[in-house]
Amino acid sequence: MSFTLILDNLAKHIRLTKDEQDTFTTYLHQKQLKRKQFLLIDGGICKYSAFVTSGCLRGYTVDKGGVEHVLSFAPPDWWIADMYSLLSQKPGILNIEALEDTEVLLLSKVNQEKLYQQIPKFEHFFRILTENSLVASQQRLIDGLSLTAEERYLNFCKRYPTLIDHLPLKQIASYIGVTPEFFSRMRSVMVRKKS
Repeated sequence: MSFTLILDNLAKHIRLTKDEQDTFTTYLHQKQLKRKQFLLIDGGICKYSAFVTSGCLRGYTVDKGGVEHVLSFAPPDWWIADMYSLLSQKPGILNIEALEDTEVLLLSKVNQEKLYQQIPKFEHFFRILTENSLVASQQRLIDGLSLTAEERYLNFCKRYPTLIDHLPLKQIASYIGVTPEFFSRMRSVMVRKKS
């Protein structure tokens, strides 16, 4: 198994020796998910941070009316977890599902804590991940309150450029907070404006 992608991801924020890389990779657990298979179900306790090496995951909630609300996508080279549940070890509200056959590397909360003790640089790395997640969540909330659907879609395109032509339109519509029908009409108008 190749750990190149995850080690490159770490190298964006911390420098590890070969021994530290080897220690880190011994704590990882590889998991294959089939399309529509869940990594986490609402009400479960999130015990892992997941790093996507291939495929794509989505994190979403379902409201009382049965409507899905996509909070995030995780294509290759992205981390995903139910942050509330992972940090508190209480039941979460997020479903994490594979949108296609997906491979992830899982790092358990227990092993993450061991890494903090053995290689303190990992506290720095995961602090950066948590801060980036907090900033993205806050920005997403502000965008939802103050931007038009078209502007939210353009932000989606900037955040997930590799997914624009890859995801079902209903998933993108859910992410930006509109119905698939509205999204389809809006995209048609945007295409006409460009022409």
